[in-house]
Amino acid sequence: MPTTVRYAAAILLCTATAAAFAQPPAPAPVEVMVLGTFHFGNPGADVINAKVEDVRAPRKQAELQDLARRLSAFKPTKIVIERQAKGPDFTVADYTSYTPAALATNRNENVQIGYRLASALGHSSVYGFDEQTGPGEPDYFPFDKVQSYATRHGKTAWLETLFDGAKKYIARFEADQRTNSISQLLATANDAATTTEMHRSGYYEMLKLGDGEAQPGADLNAMWYLRNAKMFAKVTNFAKPGDRVLIVVGFGHNYWLRHLASETPGFRYVDPVPYLEAK
Repeated sequence: MPTTVRYAAAILLCTATAAAFAQPPAPAPVEVMVLGTFHFGNPGADVINAKVEDVRAPRKQAELQDLARRLSAFKPTKIVIERQAKGPDFTVADYTSYTPAALATNRNENVQIGYRLASALGHSSVYGFDEQTGPGEPDYFPFDKVQSYATRHGKTAWLETLFDGAKKYIARFEADQRTNSISQLLATANDAATTTEMHRSGYYEMLKLGDGEAQPGADLNAMWYLRNAKMFAKVTNFAKPGDRVLIVVGFGHNYWLRHLASETPGFRYVDPVPYLEAK
């Protein structure tokens, strides 16, 4: 090889090496733990609702303190709850007036888990990311249209069978409350296989409900995804590289929020189950 060619090759190699070293390091990912939970206050807002024991009872309060201890090991820098809050910061205003005295009166999981842990960790803010439809906007969960279609086409019994698994799960949950701690109950609720199976046997089975013109099952799936996508999009608005975000949300949101935390560039999903099962 001629000398001039060798020199040129060496210069190109050095330039490429220098350019590689000059690249800034990739920003640290936002780690997101999605804690799907049952609704402590028995609001009765879901298609199938569980009867939840009063979490203000002394035994339950001790279990919630233990849950806070376990979750604190994740070292969250931001805690997000299923509440609506305005951008661009999405902070929940009433957290600023929270005191531990609220734990004796307010059964809601936002307070019992979210506010309790945020206060214990010294957080000045809690973030809200819930998404609800406003006037004139389409329903994010148009189950009434699914029911109406099933009735008109003789599919009511078939539709009922889709909820058999969920009904058995709820019955088992209600029985387990008497012997299992809240951390144990949440470990079961957040199991990856359980989350996937519940979504497949419920939401995805409803895709079969339609005739090419009317597609109420597909519409419901699309709108439920849209709600969750908008919720997670809000997290991307306020989360910063290196943040460790804990999301406390009804476990019906688990499937899509886990997917979005896993697949969105710059974000990394963290499984809560090892923290819930730790000693």
